[in-house]
Amino acid sequence: MNFSNTLIYWYLQNNRELPWRKTKDPYLVWLSEIMLQQTRIAQGLSYYLKFSEAFPKVENLANAEESTVLKMWQGLGYYSRARNLHFTAKYITQDLQGVFPSTYKELLKLKGVGDYTASAIASICFDEPTAVVDGNVYRVLARYFGIHTPINSTKGIKEFKALAQSMIDVEQPGTFNQAIMDFGSLQCKPQNPNCEECPINNSCVANEKGLTKILPIKEKKIKIKNRFFNYLVFVTEDGTTELEERKGKGIWQGMYQFPLIETAKEVAESTLITMEAFQQKVPSKSKIQLYNKDAIVHKLSHQHLHTRFWIIKLKENTKATIHWYDIEKYPVPVLISNFIEDFNKKSHNFF
Repeated sequence: MNFSNTLIYWYLQNNRELPWRKTKDPYLVWLSEIMLQQTRIAQGLSYYLKFSEAFPKVENLANAEESTVLKMWQGLGYYSRARNLHFTAKYITQDLQGVFPSTYKELLKLKGVGDYTASAIASICFDEPTAVVDGNVYRVLARYFGIHTPINSTKGIKEFKALAQSMIDVEQPGTFNQAIMDFGSLQCKPQNPNCEECPINNSCVANEKGLTKILPIKEKKIKIKNRFFNYLVFVTEDGTTELEERKGKGIWQGMYQFPLIETAKEVAESTLITMEAFQQKVPSKSKIQLYNKDAIVHKLSHQHLHTRFWIIKLKENTKATIHWYDIEKYPVPVLISNFIEDFNKKSHNFF
């Protein structure tokens, strides 16, 4: 039994029962694939169910407000995925009359759709033999064939794509793609792979040469940037506060946050209150209180946000028009959401 047949046979015995595997609707498959990028199935499943119920058709998603989409996406991270999802839904509805592209090349033209997602949709929904390559596939192929080329190098990306394409079962490409991904996730795990019960262990180079802890190889990560956020949380006597929408191309575009002052390093209150940005945002004679003495470190892929929340108590503020009871209606990053939840539990200390 060859590599492809063995994995498909394993998959038919061990595959996970997931809602998006019960359909070949390209909209629902696309929705699941976008959500599962850099997200574990255990986390993404509830979001998929929520979205597919609220937006059963691509037209429903296209007609939603972006703020609604972002609010429903809250907590899933990498919010550019949500914005691209909404943009593409509108494009398919308005420009393509609601008809999903049916080929790998056409799918690649959609915003937010790369090689992996296009390959998945094309193979699963339209039986086009285009191989998917994700972290699971990289791991299985690198170990099985004993490949030392870094998986995140230009050479590695091309090499593994070509190899995966040569291994695909052209008669059932969608099943093969799901099989190799599930095999990497459940059997050939990053840590502690189940090599003893692996159906291809007799021909696996990594198993034979003791390379399972070494392969696959990744080039060194880029340097992590540290940023220092100071959020100004206004609390008026009427129980209102202020939120602002994040603009530009940076993180959390379209999400809401408390007024922010970013500094080059962690600053004390005595320094913060002398800054021009602070004086422009905060009325004089306001009471300021540091909410968290130790900065909350929120880790993103390429940056760490060292965050402190400053409670600004004042009688009134013309910009503080949002009541605390309405604040949960706004899409906010999980960092802000966690603060709001904690603050609400202790609000009697501040109101």
